[in-house]
Amino acid sequence: MNVTRNGFLRGAVCTAFVASGGCRALRGLSGGASMYGFAAPRIPRIRLGVVGIGGRGNGVIRRVSNLPGVEIVAICDINPDKLAQAQKFLSEKGKPAAREFLGPDAWRRLCDDPGVDVVYNTTPWDLHVPIQLGAMKGGKHVFTEVPSAFTVDECWELVETSEKTRCHCMQLENCCYGEIEMLTFNLAKLGMLGELVHAEGAYIHDLRWMAATEYPGGEYWRFDENRDHGGNRYPTHGLVPLCLTFDINRGDRLDYLVSLDSAKANFQAFMNEKLKPDNPRRISGVKMADMNSTLIKTAKGRSILVQHDVSTPRPYSRIQLVTGTKGAICDYPFRVVFEESVGSGAHKWFDDARAEEIREKYRHPLWKTIGELAKRVGGHGGMDFIMDARWVYCLQQGLPLDMNVYDLAVTSCLCELTEKSADNRSRTYDIPDFTRGNWRTNKPMEIVDIDLAKMGFAPDKDKV
Repeated sequence: MNVTRNGFLRGAVCTAFVASGGCRALRGLSGGASMYGFAAPRIPRIRLGVVGIGGRGNGVIRRVSNLPGVEIVAICDINPDKLAQAQKFLSEKGKPAAREFLGPDAWRRLCDDPGVDVVYNTTPWDLHVPIQLGAMKGGKHVFTEVPSAFTVDECWELVETSEKTRCHCMQLENCCYGEIEMLTFNLAKLGMLGELVHAEGAYIHDLRWMAATEYPGGEYWRFDENRDHGGNRYPTHGLVPLCLTFDINRGDRLDYLVSLDSAKANFQAFMNEKLKPDNPRRISGVKMADMNSTLIKTAKGRSILVQHDVSTPRPYSRIQLVTGTKGAICDYPFRVVFEESVGSGAHKWFDDARAEEIREKYRHPLWKTIGELAKRVGGHGGMDFIMDARWVYCLQQGLPLDMNVYDLAVTSCLCELTEKSADNRSRTYDIPDFTRGNWRTNKPMEIVDIDLAKMGFAPDKDKV
């Protein structure tokens, strides 16, 4: 008999309540206090360790090196050349050399290093959860690329560990800091869209090239995920910004979902064209459908459509549609409309000039404060830099982070739940309440900003 990590006793208690859903309510009894609203003691000088010095890790080092009060003290990878490249960049920027951690398990030593305050995790997906757990157990705050977990159990373990250790565990969902996503949040908070009723988000990105890409030491790990899994394996880019706008975990919560996979054609057609007939990838094919569509109902009755498509010849889009009783906003391309008066209708989007006027007038404060600098530093049009500047500011000032482990869990768990639903004729699956009921009283996220002077930016902050 296999006993889960939750223990035999908890399982026995759950058995008595399974018919009423009590088991779900009892999950995650960590013994720690809620991390909602948690503010760690101020860290004026943040000692950062970066694990995974590939494309994303290199970007982190280049961005964060522009933020006052942050020192990259440790870097970790399995490839010595990657470490050397990072050290070369730090030297060229006049920064001290970082301690090096080399090898498949070297991240464990970095997580235990007393000279590191924060771990920035940009590794392949299978290492996301182990490194987050290792960092928190080592007393470190941890920030992890998306998705940060893949199963419901993993999400509960991250929640429990964050609560026990009192360490931040935040998912690095950079799209929450995109200009249009933040404009949407702003319009919603200002009441411009009225009562919110429906939203749509997506990750639509032609990544067929992964099927013909090799990775040092074996096949490309991200293609392996598409080969082995259906459902929505990358839900957060489209979903998390909508969750913040909808006050998910802060007055509303994701209740249940149904998920549908389309046929599978594009990956196979691509491999038939690009790979030799005896190539194992071409022979095995992929489980990932061309399109996964997931419908989510919230506790307050609102609906969210989330889509995932990484194989069709279709332009990139995250959709980002939010509709309310007074208007709607959408991206790719950017469009917006408001009703002129109650019941007057909105039968076409505003013209480009009026849409741009709204974009300028209601631009989020973070984009007003640091947007131009962010565009120059880079990182997906600047949103990566704004994301990093914001979490750095919060840690330096002793403020709660914009997102917490509950936001990570409720969105990352869709990786497992959407696959299960799609595999079972779109059966309905409940989405766990990782807040254990606290969503009812948690306060909504506010419109936030940063104080560049407090961060230590000089008056000529625009020069990087």
